[in-house]
Order: sequence, then structure tokens, then C-alpha cells
Amino acid sequence: MLTVHHLNNSRSQRVLWLLEELGVPYEIVRYQRQPDMRAPKELRAIHPLGKSPVITDNGNTIAESGAIIEYLIATYGNGRLIPPPNTPERLRFTYWLHYAEGSAMQPLLLKLLFTLMPKRAPALLRPLVRKVSNQALTALVNPQLKQHMDYWEGELSKSEWFAGNEFTAADIQMSFPLEAAQARGGLELGHPKAMAFLERIHARPAYARALEKGGRTRWGGKFPHRPGVITPD
Repeated sequence: MLTVHHLNNSRSQRVLWLLEELGVPYEIVRYQRQPDMRAPKELRAIHPLGKSPVITDNGNTIAESGAIIEYLIATYGNGRLIPPPNTPERLRFTYWLHYAEGSAMQPLLLKLLFTLMPKRAPALLRPLVRKVSNQALTALVNPQLKQHMDYWEGELSKSEWFAGNEFTAADIQMSFPLEAAQARGGLELGHPKAMAFLERIHARPAYARALEKGGRTRWGGKFPHRPGVITPD
């Protein structure tokens, strides 16, 4: 049976959601983050990088969210959750599938890094680290993040979903950066289309089932808002 090696509060939540949308049977092997929020070393027994998400299926071990989504759609989708080939929607689908991790997450990770640095710096260095971090956030990170959020808003003004007028796996992939931006980036300020997108995905029964099976996330979802966790795992 297909196995999802699921790390709590991680990108593997999207894999559970996709499997619920497709109705594919699967089992979950659970891993808990360490106190420093890193993935446990046991995940390295599954994949050398010790990251999540990872799935195992029919002798294959597959990591990286985009690669997993492509594999699951090709193996179990039967044409579902992906636009027909050689269409503008298919090109948009491919773009958003890779943009989500290739471009969108970079400013969000930088925002997390520069927000945490002053808190974790030695007491004597904390004022200096805070000054440098605030300068980086103001001059570099926040403008980049706003540019991305404005971009999402503009694209979602053209169609209900990222690849077109039909819900696809690209929307599942894009859910993580939008939820992270809602938790940490101020998405709710001036981005009604993006916020409406989050409302639509949170209302999907498969999304709710995945949350029940995978555990509550810390970046939002249908559960009460708590500070977001944005990690590389």
C-alpha cells in the first residue's frame, strides 16, 4: 500500500489532501518534530536528506512535493485534478506546481529567518542582530513578499483557481505558501481574492479529512489561528 511518511506541521499535509481528493487508499507513518522543529533522524532511513514529504509506493521512494504530486496524478489520477495536455490551463498548471516551492517560499523562509534571529541571538548581540534583521526585512524581504502576494491576487482575479476555472493539484501545491502568508505575511491586507481562495480550499471535504488524519497545522486552516511555522521540511 502507498505510504506517506508524514511529519507533523509540514508540507506532507498537502500529500494527504491530494490523496483524499483522489480517493486513493494509503497509510501514514508519523514522525514528530524535535524541540528545535527539525525533522527526526529516523526520516533519513527513508530518504538520505531526512525531509518530508516522502512517499513509498510499489518499490519507489519519492521526495519533493512537486515530484510527489506529479507521480500521484500520473499513477492514480486518471485525468483528474490536471488540465488536458496542450492547453493554456495545462501550462499554467505546470508553472504553479513548480513556482510554489521554486519562488513563492523563498521570501517566506527569509521572513521566518530574520524574525527568529534576534530571539535566538546571545543577549549582548541581540540589539545588533535585531537592527540588521529589521533592515533586511524592511529593505528586502517584505517588499519581495508583497510583490508575490500582489501577483497571486492578480492571477486569482483572472480565474477562480490558479490553473483556470477548475480546481487542480496546482491549487493544492499553492495552498502552503498562501496559508503561510496569511499566518506571517499579512495576506489579509488588501488581497481579497487570495483570502477567498483560502476559504474555498478550507471548505473542501477532502481538505478537512486530510487535516483530521494528519493533525492540526500551525499555519491556519480551519482551526483557530496560531503563529505560522514555515520550515524547510
